[in-house]
Amino acid sequence: MAGVPGEGPDGRGAPGTRSYTRASMEISELQAALRRTYHRRDAERGLDGTFRWLAEEVGELARALRTGDRAELVHEFGDVLAWLGSLANLVGVDLEEAAVRYAAGCPRCDRSPCACEPR
Repeated sequence: MAGVPGEGPDGRGAPGTRSYTRASMEISELQAALRRTYHRRDAERGLDGTFRWLAEEVGELARALRTGDRAELVHEFGDVLAWLGSLANLVGVDLEEAAVRYAAGCPRCDRSPCACEPR
């Protein structure tokens, strides 16, 4: 598994083995943490390279969905969020601003639950 942007040995244990005690995190906090931690590397990698890492993580998430292993799902969803946040940081998009269009329900039919015809 590729892990989060720039993940690697850091003296705090093997990648992906750290224990987390925080119950929740705001999207803006995640994006700020990703910016502090990875922005230099992401900028050096560029948009195309960062997008390719995101696509790879989506593939790993697809494999985790097939196995249904909860720990693997949590890990891969986290990786997808991290790479999405890194990509958003590179292009200057605030993910909370992007997400707000879903705050009141479906942005197509303006209802919750969605009443659109399934695609």
